[in-house]
Amino acid sequence: MSEAVAGETCVRNAFRGQAKSCDELGSPFTARLCRLVADRLDASSAVGERILGWRGDPTSKGDSVALRLAGALHALVLSGRSESLGASYPPNSADDETLWRAIDQAIRQESRFLLDRLTSAPQTNEVRRSGALLPGFLTVAQLFGKPLVISEIGASAGLNLHWDRYRYDLASGRWGDEAAAVVIAPEWAGGPPPPRPVEIIDRAGCDLHPLNPADGGDRLRLLSYIWADQQDRIDRTRQALKIAASRSNPVERADAIDWLKTRLARIYPGAAHVVYHSIAWQYLPEAARKEGDALIAAAGAAATQEAPLARLQMEADGQTPGAALSLQIWPAGETHAVGRADFHGRWVDWKGWPESRN
Repeated sequence: MSEAVAGETCVRNAFRGQAKSCDELGSPFTARLCRLVADRLDASSAVGERILGWRGDPTSKGDSVALRLAGALHALVLSGRSESLGASYPPNSADDETLWRAIDQAIRQESRFLLDRLTSAPQTNEVRRSGALLPGFLTVAQLFGKPLVISEIGASAGLNLHWDRYRYDLASGRWGDEAAAVVIAPEWAGGPPPPRPVEIIDRAGCDLHPLNPADGGDRLRLLSYIWADQQDRIDRTRQALKIAASRSNPVERADAIDWLKTRLARIYPGAAHVVYHSIAWQYLPEAARKEGDALIAAAGAAATQEAPLARLQMEADGQTPGAALSLQIWPAGETHAVGRADFHGRWVDWKGWPESRN
């Protein structure tokens, strides 16, 4: 059964809604681009017809059509396929008329490329989220005093599987590799995380559509979804891709639930196994989320002090600001809200594990 046409008004409002989110997340250029498309796109081109006649949910909670188009246009700029578009993109400046002419020209001249990109959901791998996840990993290491096994759901190119290979500048001091090319320095509120070294003895992740950090096309796809006026994010991601490309790729092409069944079936005596995900769980179908929750809970019920299990989450919870950070550990089965973080990792508000457990 084919999906229903969303309707032109719904599509235009989806672009306006994305513009508001871009403003809130520090990308005025992408916000302006989305508003221009919302106001000026028509169905006289193949791309315009496809977008305005979108089948499905065009909003950020569904198909994220605005981000699909923004990423596709940015890919044209990064690859040098559209000089006029590149001349209107950051760090260059252009008024609305000039920018729209460049967008409209690209829509008409690169329709095959753009239509192909519109078929795929945006895929990001925000490295700064490691700064929000780091205190959770350090807390698990502190609680159990063991090396870690890490398993990431929705790992994309695996950049947040290499979190221990980055340097972190926190309000309480530094952590990590002092020589690392990737430096993560979130605005920090709350107490310091446990200042301890961490040993990782095994790492793996899964994704339905994993990206290979050593492949030029995959690197372009990943970078294209970073907003064009956020050069620091682009530079940081490029460096993280180099780190990931220099290692064996630990991300498997697999359904999250199938992968969890296999990953959780293995016991790691003498290590604490941390299952984690950041802004990924919400994209699983509801039935899959319930099955995943049950799988992790069952593995937790079988955990021991010799082979403990933890679940670290950074996910939207309908509250503001940002996303919720939560941590659950087994065999105790305790769950605590340990903080909140900006969706792009710009800030972390760390509450931490209750002092009675430290």
